[in-house]
Amino acid sequence: MIIAVVVTTPERIWPEYKYEPEGGGRMAIEISDEIKGLLQDKNTLKALASIDKDGVPHVVFKGSINLDEEGNLFFLELLETSQTNKNLTYSIWFDKKVAINLYNDKKSIQIKGTPKKVHITGRLFEEKYQEVRARNPKADLSGVWIITPEEIRTETFSERLEYEREHYPVIGHLDRDLK
Repeated sequence: MIIAVVVTTPERIWPEYKYEPEGGGRMAIEISDEIKGLLQDKNTLKALASIDKDGVPHVVFKGSINLDEEGNLFFLELLETSQTNKNLTYSIWFDKKVAINLYNDKKSIQIKGTPKKVHITGRLFEEKYQEVRARNPKADLSGVWIITPEEIRTETFSERLEYEREHYPVIGHLDRDLK
């Protein structure tokens, strides 16, 4: 029996692949205390939006989304073959962004960022693996995804409305302006 192993790079398979060396690329932005509070609040809904290789969106709730000590977002992926895992791998290879929405009854915040890496071994992986197993002994941990935040935008209706009226005063319904 002959076994051949071919080692290649993504750019040989997908010509549009762009590689940026470690340390190059985008800078992370600082996460405010308010957003840190939302991330730590168990009542906050946390949704992650990614796209597949054809640009089709995929949105899932990921309660494990949180902030690491370096100011990056992270979440725990439990399923090896999940669409999210596939999409984030694609995002790393082709420099695609993801969006995270944090929502509670008072605030809605969108954070856009780029997946930086996934931990599938090592100290961080082992620590999070133990946490997952303590909560659910039947669950496994596929990886700990790290996302560099690059843009933060409020999606809270009252704040967006105030912004639009201040910056775009001529856009709106005429019946509102005729009163």
